[in-house]
Amino acid sequence: MHYVNAKGILSNKNGMNLYRGCTHGCIYCDSRSNVYNMDHAFEDIEIKANATELLKKALKNKKEKVMIGTGSMTDPYIPLEKKIQNVRESLEIINKYGHGFTCITKSNLILRDLDLLKEINEKAKVVIQMTLTTYDEELCKTLEPNVCTTKERVKVLKILNKHDIPTVVWLCPILPFINDTEENIHGILDYCIDSNVKGIICFGMGMTLREGNREYFYSKLDKHFPGLKEKYIKTYGNSYGIASPNQKELMKIFYKRTNENKIMNNPDEIFEYLHEFPSKDKTKQTTLF
Repeated sequence: MHYVNAKGILSNKNGMNLYRGCTHGCIYCDSRSNVYNMDHAFEDIEIKANATELLKKALKNKKEKVMIGTGSMTDPYIPLEKKIQNVRESLEIINKYGHGFTCITKSNLILRDLDLLKEINEKAKVVIQMTLTTYDEELCKTLEPNVCTTKERVKVLKILNKHDIPTVVWLCPILPFINDTEENIHGILDYCIDSNVKGIICFGMGMTLREGNREYFYSKLDKHFPGLKEKYIKTYGNSYGIASPNQKELMKIFYKRTNENKIMNNPDEIFEYLHEFPSKDKTKQTTLF
């Protein structure tokens, strides 16, 4: 890990990254891509030493209440967060100034902050977004080796639901020839239905590969799925969007079951819900991202 002093913390739409890099070890991670111009090893976490100072200043000066988002580039609940506590300190600031909060994570470490999440949700709004890739526990340990498994994440979803904190699931990525099966999609959807999730974000049954993350992904295919790299290269070449050959059938299952269970499944509608800050004056609602 290493520290830097950041010039700013919030994007123009109120998103933030408290860390840069990740140690979850997900074999497919797009954040490894060269397009993001990371000038350090991906596992050498960059910590924004002045993040909470910048956040306090930014929120103190905001005229309107907003939803603050994090996790789009780096999971905020990486193991280092146990020690650094940038997320917890940020939640305390968000709570103090009456703003809302949403984040994307795969980690059950988020339950450490349940007390603050409950307070913020009572005063404003909290939505927790959780990524579910496979319902197969052993496969999960291969695809996402250094973070809690799917069953543990589902426990988090159920605990949050018990405390009236809404949740959204990212159903992705779906890796061709690995987890692109009807059994897997049904298994994940069963978890979502049982956990009473508000919405499921799914942009299609597939994944993305580009320079940087493609090489890392292929090295892991060689290690865990011998011969599969060659099938990817033959089937997809250097394509960015990698769609499962089962996409049509799997998406039918996705839409049928989410519609039957009244779970939001339109990404635009879900993003609008995530970004909307509850206000008596609806004309003053603001968004993030």
